[in-house]
Amino acid sequence: MLIHPNIDPVAIRIGPLAIHWYGLTYLVAFALFFWLASRRLRHEPFASITQPAPWTRRDIEDLLFWGVMGVILGGRLGYCLFYKPAYYATHPLEVFYIWQGGMSFHGGMLGVILAMMAWARTRRRPWLQVTDLVAPCVPLGLASGRIGNFINGELWGRAADPSLPWAMVFRGAGDAPRHPSQIYQFLLEGVLLFVLLWLYARQPRKMGQVSGAFLVGYGVFRFSAEYFREPDAYLGLLALGLSMGQWLCVPMVLAGAALWLWATRQPEPAPRPA
Repeated sequence: MLIHPNIDPVAIRIGPLAIHWYGLTYLVAFALFFWLASRRLRHEPFASITQPAPWTRRDIEDLLFWGVMGVILGGRLGYCLFYKPAYYATHPLEVFYIWQGGMSFHGGMLGVILAMMAWARTRRRPWLQVTDLVAPCVPLGLASGRIGNFINGELWGRAADPSLPWAMVFRGAGDAPRHPSQIYQFLLEGVLLFVLLWLYARQPRKMGQVSGAFLVGYGVFRFSAEYFREPDAYLGLLALGLSMGQWLCVPMVLAGAALWLWATRQPEPAPRPA
Protein backbone atom coordinates (compact mmCIF):
# COMPACT_ATOMS: atom_id res chain seq x y z
CA MET A 1 0.00 0.00 0.00
CA LEU A 2 1.39 3.37 -1.05
CA ILE A 3 1.00 6.87 0.37
CA HIS A 4 0.35 9.71 -2.03
CA PRO A 5 3.34 12.07 -1.91
CA ASN A 6 2.51 15.41 -0.38
CA ILE A 7 3.50 17.56 -3.37
CA ASP A 8 3.17 21.31 -3.09
CA PRO A 9 0.63 22.31 -5.78
CA VAL A 10 2.72 25.43 -6.43
CA ALA A 11 5.67 24.55 -8.64
CA ILE A 12 7.42 27.95 -8.70
CA ARG A 13 7.13 31.00 -6.46
CA ILE A 14 8.56 34.32 -7.60
CA GLY A 15 7.60 36.92 -5.02
CA PRO A 16 3.79 37.18 -5.05
CA LEU A 17 3.62 35.15 -8.27
CA ALA A 18 2.74 31.46 -7.84
CA ILE A 19 2.88 29.06 -10.77
CA HIS A 20 0.91 25.88 -10.12
CA TRP A 21 1.78 22.43 -11.41
CA TYR A 22 -1.69 22.16 -12.92
CA GLY A 23 -1.09 25.28 -14.97
CA LEU A 24 2.23 23.89 -16.17
CA THR A 25 0.53 20.66 -17.29
CA TYR A 26 -1.85 22.75 -19.40
CA LEU A 27 1.14 24.47 -21.01
CA VAL A 28 2.70 21.07 -21.70
CA ALA A 29 -0.59 19.92 -23.24
CA PHE A 30 -0.73 22.91 -25.58
CA ALA A 31 2.94 22.46 -26.56
CA LEU A 32 2.36 18.77 -27.30
CA PHE A 33 -0.63 19.65 -29.46
CA PHE A 34 1.39 22.15 -31.50
CA TRP A 35 4.25 19.68 -32.04
CA LEU A 36 2.00 16.77 -32.99
CA ALA A 37 -0.28 18.84 -35.21
CA SER A 38 2.78 20.18 -37.05
CA ARG A 39 3.85 16.59 -37.70
CA ARG A 40 0.33 15.74 -38.87
CA LEU A 41 0.76 18.20 -41.72
CA ARG A 42 3.22 15.72 -43.26
CA HIS A 43 0.55 13.01 -43.34
CA GLU A 44 -2.03 12.48 -46.03
CA PRO A 45 -4.36 13.99 -46.94
CA PHE A 46 -3.05 17.19 -45.34
CA ALA A 47 0.31 17.15 -47.12
CA SER A 48 -1.35 17.30 -50.55
CA ILE A 49 -4.35 19.56 -49.87
CA THR A 50 -4.31 22.70 -52.01
CA GLN A 51 -7.93 23.89 -51.83
CA PRO A 52 -8.87 26.41 -50.56
CA ALA A 53 -5.18 26.70 -49.56
CA PRO A 54 -2.38 24.38 -48.42
CA TRP A 55 -2.15 23.65 -44.70
CA THR A 56 0.64 25.60 -42.96
CA ARG A 57 2.12 25.97 -39.48
CA ARG A 58 0.30 29.29 -39.26
CA ASP A 59 -2.96 27.35 -39.43
CA ILE A 60 -1.78 25.22 -36.50
CA GLU A 61 -0.96 28.34 -34.49
CA ASP A 62 -4.42 29.75 -35.16
CA LEU A 63 -6.07 26.43 -34.32
CA LEU A 64 -4.18 26.28 -31.04
CA PHE A 65 -5.39 29.75 -30.05
CA TRP A 66 -9.01 28.95 -30.91
CA GLY A 67 -8.71 25.59 -29.19
CA VAL A 68 -7.37 27.12 -25.98
CA MET A 69 -10.35 29.46 -25.85
CA GLY A 70 -12.70 26.55 -26.48
CA VAL A 71 -11.10 24.42 -23.75
CA ILE A 72 -11.23 27.15 -21.10
CA LEU A 73 -14.71 28.49 -21.84
CA GLY A 74 -16.30 25.14 -22.65
CA GLY A 75 -14.60 23.32 -19.80
CA ARG A 76 -15.72 25.87 -17.25
CA LEU A 77 -19.28 26.21 -18.51
CA GLY A 78 -19.57 22.43 -18.83
CA TYR A 79 -18.52 21.96 -15.21
CA CYS A 80 -21.05 24.54 -14.02
CA LEU A 81 -23.91 23.10 -16.09
CA PHE A 82 -23.20 19.37 -15.82
CA TYR A 83 -22.00 19.07 -12.23
CA LYS A 84 -23.26 22.01 -10.14
CA PRO A 85 -26.12 23.71 -12.02
CA ALA A 86 -28.13 24.53 -8.89
CA TYR A 87 -25.17 26.10 -7.09
CA TYR A 88 -24.09 28.31 -9.99
CA ALA A 89 -27.69 29.29 -10.71
CA THR A 90 -27.69 30.95 -7.29
CA HIS A 91 -24.05 32.14 -7.53
CA PRO A 92 -23.80 33.20 -11.20
CA LEU A 93 -20.75 35.42 -10.76
CA GLU A 94 -18.70 32.47 -9.53
CA VAL A 95 -18.93 30.96 -13.00
CA PHE A 96 -16.07 33.33 -13.85
CA TYR A 97 -13.93 32.30 -10.83
CA ILE A 98 -11.78 29.94 -12.88
CA TRP A 99 -8.94 30.17 -10.36
CA GLN A 100 -11.12 28.28 -7.85
CA GLY A 101 -10.97 25.18 -10.09
CA GLY A 102 -13.69 23.16 -11.72
CA MET A 103 -13.33 22.08 -15.37
CA SER A 104 -15.19 19.43 -17.35
CA PHE A 105 -13.58 17.47 -20.17
CA HIS A 106 -16.89 16.94 -21.93
CA GLY A 107 -17.64 20.65 -21.73
CA GLY A 108 -14.14 21.45 -22.96
CA MET A 109 -14.63 19.04 -25.86
CA LEU A 110 -17.87 20.75 -26.86
CA GLY A 111 -16.10 24.10 -26.60
CA VAL A 112 -13.31 22.89 -28.88
CA ILE A 113 -15.81 21.48 -31.38
CA LEU A 114 -17.58 24.84 -31.59
CA ALA A 115 -14.25 26.65 -31.87
CA MET A 116 -13.12 24.32 -34.68
CA MET A 117 -16.43 24.84 -36.48
CA ALA A 118 -16.00 28.60 -36.31
CA TRP A 119 -12.36 28.41 -37.45
CA ALA A 120 -13.20 26.06 -40.33
CA ARG A 121 -15.96 28.40 -41.46
CA THR A 122 -13.65 31.43 -41.50
CA ARG A 123 -11.05 29.45 -43.52
CA ARG A 124 -13.62 27.75 -45.77
CA ARG A 125 -12.30 24.32 -44.86
CA PRO A 126 -14.45 21.23 -44.27
CA TRP A 127 -15.10 20.98 -40.55
CA LEU A 128 -14.41 17.24 -40.40
CA GLN A 129 -11.10 17.77 -42.15
CA VAL A 130 -10.11 20.06 -39.30
CA THR A 131 -11.25 17.66 -36.58
CA ASP A 132 -9.50 14.74 -38.31
CA LEU A 133 -6.25 16.69 -38.07
CA VAL A 134 -6.80 17.67 -34.44
CA ALA A 135 -8.14 14.40 -32.97
CA PRO A 136 -4.89 12.35 -32.77
CA CYS A 137 -3.09 15.32 -31.20
CA VAL A 138 -5.42 15.55 -28.19
CA PRO A 139 -4.85 12.41 -26.05
CA LEU A 140 -1.31 13.25 -24.88
CA GLY A 141 -2.58 16.62 -23.73
CA LEU A 142 -5.25 14.84 -21.73
CA ALA A 143 -2.55 12.61 -20.26
CA SER A 144 -0.64 15.71 -19.15
CA GLY A 145 -3.75 17.01 -17.39
CA ARG A 146 -4.15 13.73 -15.49
CA ILE A 147 -0.60 14.09 -14.20
CA GLY A 148 -1.68 17.46 -12.83
CA ASN A 149 -4.63 15.80 -11.10
CA PHE A 150 -2.30 13.24 -9.52
CA ILE A 151 0.16 15.88 -8.32
CA ASN A 152 -2.71 17.80 -6.73
CA GLY A 153 -4.02 14.61 -5.10
CA GLU A 154 -7.50 15.22 -6.53
CA LEU A 155 -10.05 13.08 -8.38
CA TRP A 156 -8.84 10.03 -6.49
CA GLY A 157 -10.20 6.55 -7.04
CA ARG A 158 -12.66 4.34 -5.22
CA ALA A 159 -11.64 2.21 -2.26
CA ALA A 160 -9.36 -0.65 -3.30
CA ASP A 161 -8.33 -3.99 -1.84
CA PRO A 162 -5.40 -3.30 0.53
CA SER A 163 -3.52 -6.18 -1.13
CA LEU A 164 -3.42 -4.29 -4.42
CA PRO A 165 0.28 -3.39 -4.80
CA TRP A 166 -0.41 0.10 -6.17
CA ALA A 167 -3.35 0.96 -3.91
CA MET A 168 -2.73 4.42 -2.48
CA VAL A 169 -3.87 6.47 0.49
CA PHE A 170 -4.72 10.03 -0.56
CA ARG A 171 -4.64 12.85 1.94
CA GLY A 172 -8.13 14.20 2.45
CA ALA A 173 -9.74 10.93 1.37
CA GLY A 174 -9.54 9.08 4.66
CA ASP A 175 -7.29 6.19 5.60
CA ALA A 176 -8.68 3.67 3.11
CA PRO A 177 -6.39 2.67 0.23
CA ARG A 178 -7.76 3.75 -3.14
CA HIS A 179 -7.22 3.18 -6.82
CA PRO A 180 -4.93 5.85 -8.32
CA SER A 181 -7.56 6.52 -10.96
CA GLN A 182 -5.66 9.53 -12.29
CA ILE A 183 -2.91 7.15 -13.42
CA TYR A 184 -5.47 4.77 -14.95
CA GLN A 185 -6.88 7.65 -16.97
CA PHE A 186 -3.38 8.84 -17.88
CA LEU A 187 -2.62 5.40 -19.33
CA LEU A 188 -5.99 4.72 -20.98
CA GLU A 189 -7.39 8.04 -22.20
CA GLY A 190 -3.93 9.46 -22.75
CA VAL A 191 -1.12 7.14 -23.75
CA LEU A 192 -3.04 4.14 -25.10
CA LEU A 193 -5.61 6.23 -26.96
CA PHE A 194 -2.83 8.31 -28.50
CA VAL A 195 -0.92 5.25 -29.76
CA LEU A 196 -4.01 3.62 -31.24
CA LEU A 197 -5.36 6.80 -32.81
CA TRP A 198 -2.00 7.96 -34.19
CA LEU A 199 -1.41 4.60 -35.87
CA TYR A 200 -4.98 4.54 -37.18
CA ALA A 201 -4.71 8.07 -38.59
CA ARG A 202 -1.42 7.32 -40.39
CA GLN A 203 -3.31 5.17 -42.91
CA PRO A 204 -5.61 6.66 -45.60
CA ARG A 205 -9.02 7.29 -44.03
CA LYS A 206 -12.23 8.83 -45.25
CA MET A 207 -13.06 12.25 -43.90
CA GLY A 208 -14.65 11.90 -40.45
CA GLN A 209 -13.39 8.41 -39.62
CA VAL A 210 -10.52 9.62 -37.43
CA SER A 211 -12.82 12.00 -35.56
CA GLY A 212 -15.36 9.24 -35.03
CA ALA A 213 -12.65 6.87 -33.79
CA PHE A 214 -11.52 9.47 -31.24
CA LEU A 215 -15.03 9.92 -29.85
CA VAL A 216 -15.56 6.18 -29.53
CA GLY A 217 -12.08 5.51 -28.12
CA TYR A 218 -12.17 8.24 -25.51
CA GLY A 219 -15.74 7.46 -24.53
CA VAL A 220 -15.03 3.76 -24.01
CA PHE A 221 -11.79 4.32 -22.07
CA ARG A 222 -13.29 7.07 -19.90
CA PHE A 223 -16.41 4.98 -19.23
CA SER A 224 -14.20 2.09 -18.10
CA ALA A 225 -11.92 4.24 -15.94
CA GLU A 226 -14.92 5.76 -14.16
CA TYR A 227 -15.56 2.40 -12.46
CA PHE A 228 -12.36 3.02 -10.47
CA ARG A 229 -12.84 6.77 -9.89
CA GLU A 230 -14.66 8.06 -6.83
CA PRO A 231 -17.91 9.77 -7.92
CA ASP A 232 -18.29 13.42 -7.05
CA ALA A 233 -19.58 13.67 -3.47
CA TYR A 234 -22.34 16.14 -4.38
CA LEU A 235 -23.63 13.86 -7.16
CA GLY A 236 -22.81 10.28 -6.21
CA LEU A 237 -23.92 7.57 -8.57
CA LEU A 238 -26.86 8.28 -10.84
CA ALA A 239 -29.30 5.99 -12.65
CA LEU A 240 -28.16 2.39 -13.23
CA GLY A 241 -25.32 2.95 -10.79
CA LEU A 242 -23.36 5.04 -13.30
CA SER A 243 -21.47 8.26 -12.60
CA MET A 244 -22.05 11.57 -14.35
CA GLY A 245 -18.83 11.02 -16.32
CA GLN A 246 -20.14 7.68 -17.59
CA TRP A 247 -23.49 9.09 -18.62
CA LEU A 248 -21.75 11.88 -20.53
CA CYS A 249 -19.70 9.25 -22.35
CA VAL A 250 -22.78 7.40 -23.66
CA PRO A 251 -23.86 10.05 -26.23
CA MET A 252 -20.19 10.59 -27.05
CA VAL A 253 -19.69 6.93 -28.03
CA LEU A 254 -22.99 6.82 -29.94
CA ALA A 255 -22.15 10.01 -31.85
CA GLY A 256 -18.66 8.71 -32.63
CA ALA A 257 -19.96 5.38 -33.90
CA ALA A 258 -22.59 7.13 -36.06
CA LEU A 259 -19.99 9.50 -37.47
CA TRP A 260 -17.58 6.67 -38.25
CA LEU A 261 -20.27 4.61 -40.00
CA TRP A 262 -21.48 7.64 -41.96
CA ALA A 263 -17.93 8.44 -43.08
CA THR A 264 -17.30 4.81 -44.05
CA ARG A 265 -20.26 4.85 -46.43
CA GLN A 266 -19.22 8.03 -48.21
CA PRO A 267 -17.88 7.60 -51.76
CA GLU A 268 -14.20 7.94 -52.39
CA PRO A 269 -13.28 11.47 -53.55
CA ALA A 270 -12.69 11.79 -57.26
CA PRO A 271 -8.97 11.96 -58.15
CA ARG A 272 -7.70 15.46 -58.83
CA PRO A 273 -6.39 16.16 -62.33
CA ALA A 274 -2.62 16.19 -62.62
